[in-house]
Amino acid sequence: MSYVRTFLPWIVFAAVPSTHWQWGALAALLVAAVVVAQQRRTGVGFDALIMETGSAVYFAILAAVAFADPHSATHAYSAALSSATLALIAGTSLLMGKPFTLGIAKRTTPPEVWRLKPFIRVNVVITTVWTAAFGATAVALAVLAHAGHGHSATATLVQVLGFMVPVLFTVRYVAAAKTKATVGA
Repeated sequence: MSYVRTFLPWIVFAAVPSTHWQWGALAALLVAAVVVAQQRRTGVGFDALIMETGSAVYFAILAAVAFADPHSATHAYSAALSSATLALIAGTSLLMGKPFTLGIAKRTTPPEVWRLKPFIRVNVVITTVWTAAFGATAVALAVLAHAGHGHSATATLVQVLGFMVPVLFTVRYVAAAKTKATVGA
């Protein structure tokens, strides 16, 4: 559930038809703001809301651009820009030493595990995979947009794969890490 909440603004944006991209960006901004506010009310710190906060900033900028000029050239590349932004947020979280997946993992993991090196290492690896997937997706979507297929069925498939590959990796890698920790204990 935590990953769905984290990426809910992006799901909302993707669900709105691209012809109404300005409304999709505004809806995604509102969802991101609600998610951040709701999580902050429950005591979640901004260090655990890296992706959510970055998403709110991105959608605020995108909505401003989209409403200022709905026919902007940005529209054709909006999917690629979205994936590039996700890669930037995830990569920055790694560079800051706070992989964005830590905030998600801490919601379902006992506090005594949070500072253990294997727990941190698992999240570094997972965030690295997400960053790479977002980056590869951004490149593929930019190529499609440049060819005039930025909002095609192929682009949609690329976006879905850009999320599903790291999701499947995360599930399997966490399961393997838990097994290894149990066997080693």
